[in-house]
Amino acid sequence: MIEIGTKNKLTALRITSVGMFLGDDEGNDVLLPFKYFSVKDLHEGDTVEVFVYKDSEDRVIATNLVPLVERNQFAYLCVKSVSSYGAFLDWGLEKDLLVPFREQNTPLDEGQWTTVFCVLDPTTDRLIGSCKVNRYLEFDDIDLEVMQEVEILVYERSDLGFNVIINDLYRGLVYNNEIFQPLKIGDRLTAYIKNIREDLTIDVVLQRQGYLAVVESATEKVLAQLVANGGFLPIGDHSEPAVIYAQFEMSKKNFKKAIGTLYRERKILIQPSGISLIASPQEAAKAD
Repeated sequence: MIEIGTKNKLTALRITSVGMFLGDDEGNDVLLPFKYFSVKDLHEGDTVEVFVYKDSEDRVIATNLVPLVERNQFAYLCVKSVSSYGAFLDWGLEKDLLVPFREQNTPLDEGQWTTVFCVLDPTTDRLIGSCKVNRYLEFDDIDLEVMQEVEILVYERSDLGFNVIINDLYRGLVYNNEIFQPLKIGDRLTAYIKNIREDLTIDVVLQRQGYLAVVESATEKVLAQLVANGGFLPIGDHSEPAVIYAQFEMSKKNFKKAIGTLYRERKILIQPSGISLIASPQEAAKAD
């Protein structure tokens, strides 16, 4: 079955005057216009992955362009234009993604960025965007575990921190006092489930939890920065927290854990002027 709004792996069936027709195992086909491929690179019988949607003339077509969002996913997109039909968002394809007025919480303006859910409109059978985020989130059946690695989209500022969308399914919260890196609306990144409360609200953190996980991540950052700076950094456990954060994007507490671990492993020297990589047995002896 060829699905609108997602990537499909299809077989090149036949070339025509307008492009290559691609098909699935069930006998369905869709046109890939010439502008999306070269006859030198695509031949009958080849397998190709394409995105399928309706073009400006309401025809179902395939494209090798990669959209910024697919069906049943959330994304943070820019409003390209506004018309009597609604707002049109730039999602990386030739035909912009329409957000009808009925799917807007407040009127969208050209140049504005907004979080939307991409959905197939049952009335028109076209892909549209919706700003009514909560309608498409699951609040009751939470299939997550504490410490689980997830993907999040930061979509809203709150008094407590940032609201995030987890795995395109759930809403979570990253608390202000647990943010140790630059964070802004629209960021999509890896995070971890810290807690699932009795009321099924979800706490999310950006770093792996537990002493060993925190130290491992921090030591990797310190070593990487030392290598990038020629093996020495004029930063130590007496440096100001702001200086440490600017260099490593971590708290002073975690920085001290990291350099303590690296020192005990005889990988760095801690000096009054800063920290340096140990490059020889002679230097390692100084750490004893």
